[in-house]
Amino acid sequence: MSNKTYNADLSRRHFFSKAAAAAGMAVAPGVFLRQVHARPAEQAATSEHRWGILIDTNKCAKGCDSCVTACMDENGWGRADASEDKSSPHQKAQWIRKVTVKDKQTGHVQSLPLMCQHCENPPCVDVCPTGASMKRADGIVLVDKHICIGCRYCMMACPYKARSFVHEDLEDQKVVAPRGKGTVESCTMCVHRVDKDGTPACVEACNADNHNAMYFGDLKDPNSEISRQLTEYGGEELRADLGLNTGVRYQGL
Repeated sequence: MSNKTYNADLSRRHFFSKAAAAAGMAVAPGVFLRQVHARPAEQAATSEHRWGILIDTNKCAKGCDSCVTACMDENGWGRADASEDKSSPHQKAQWIRKVTVKDKQTGHVQSLPLMCQHCENPPCVDVCPTGASMKRADGIVLVDKHICIGCRYCMMACPYKARSFVHEDLEDQKVVAPRGKGTVESCTMCVHRVDKDGTPACVEACNADNHNAMYFGDLKDPNSEISRQLTEYGGEELRADLGLNTGVRYQGL
């Protein structure tokens, strides 16, 4: 390495170290910059975090499917993966879907998004014979497409019907969300975004439309927005009786 290259490298390091220091400084009275570090790609996920999503059903607009569209666009599923013919035995993929819930006693109707609930004790993982269904240390439940044999035991075990089977040949797949014919898939909580300190596409889209019905964050961090919301307003699990301790919670049910 030449002295010129070496000095340039030192200059860049000096610049970034200064920038990092500045990230803790106030830019205006009461306003601070916060430096955020993405987890290095070679570093495994840890149990120091547990990522979750909180959904306020009172703010979830009936007829709005921004979260679904955003997930499709981000992960490349659902556009032409299956026949539009409703009589077809091949169901379209549904990483996230809007469902309508009606209280039989009061008649009250609610609309809410439903996806993999990222359970602490996921039934899908328990029944998988190959280990393809797995839960990361940070709570995100995934499917390893390399070892999934398409037995669909996980689909039968999921009480939320959150998983889909890929029947068709696939084209134009997203690099960040590889899929495979003959395998099972479901919401990944946009893990490729989370690992870069990002936010799931569904949450981002909901907030961009000013519905603000979805919160994402670290459930183990008492200072995170999702934890503050849960502490102040509470949140319920779907099928709490199953004891799965889901990473997705709902308000207003």
